[in-house]
Amino acid sequence: MYLLKGDEMSTTARTSPARTVLITGTSSGIGLAAAVAAARAGWRTVATLRDLSRADALRKAAADAGVDLDIRQLDVTDEASVAAAVAGVVADHGRLDAVVNNAGAGHVGTLENDSLADIRTVMEVNFFGVLNVSKAALPHLRAVGGRLVTVTSVGGVVGQPFNEAYCAAKFAVEGYMESLAPVARTLGVAVSVVEPGAVATEFVNNIGIDVEGGLEAGPYTGALRTYVDRTVAQFLDGTAQTPAGAAESVMEALTAAEPAFRIQTTDWAREFVGTKLADVDGSAVQSLTSAWVA
Repeated sequence: MYLLKGDEMSTTARTSPARTVLITGTSSGIGLAAAVAAARAGWRTVATLRDLSRADALRKAAADAGVDLDIRQLDVTDEASVAAAVAGVVADHGRLDAVVNNAGAGHVGTLENDSLADIRTVMEVNFFGVLNVSKAALPHLRAVGGRLVTVTSVGGVVGQPFNEAYCAAKFAVEGYMESLAPVARTLGVAVSVVEPGAVATEFVNNIGIDVEGGLEAGPYTGALRTYVDRTVAQFLDGTAQTPAGAAESVMEALTAAEPAFRIQTTDWAREFVGTKLADVDGSAVQSLTSAWVA
């Protein structure tokens, strides 16, 4: 059963005592896997995406898993869309117990070549989009002592070459949520961030550059080619984590009795983030990431 926004809700959906979770960015990758995993675990799962015409993979994954999803449109950058989606979920399901902020967009570039408009777009989706959804949801999460979970990245802790705008947005999310967490906790809401490393999703298609064609970045062309070759190899050599594996960490944040604030999805991610958190003068990270572009 797929319940699209505007469709008449079934009696079962209206009266179900199941906890309700809203997940953004579920057309593919971690969001899709998390939606299926939450539904399997018994959550009434509202799987949202900006463009409902891209929901085919989500519907197929739900059918293959034998679970029901309530699929709705939500554009995290549009305050009216967010407000309508959250209000609709509460009206139809009676409560909102958790939110998983997963929607986001990758971007590869560097300051001298990017326009400020490019950078603002990255911030709008990856940072302000998270705030839009979280702000609309918090009154409802307070009412039930719920969970606010945001999928960030190891790039929210460690700055990475040619990911300046993306890492800036993810750093901003982590700083905001780290600051919000103790405040929300006073009213019963647990705030967590989930930090994946490389995940075998659609990275190459989502970074906004022509990997197969000739890369051109002016004086940065050589460094960009070195970075892209290294990164694509990481995603294609079988070492990248599966979306389902990353979704297990999302479920940990949703279900643990006392979820940690910061949850890495693999041992590699824990080690990578740990390098930064122990790197008081920044030399360890600079030595590590400089090798990616040398």
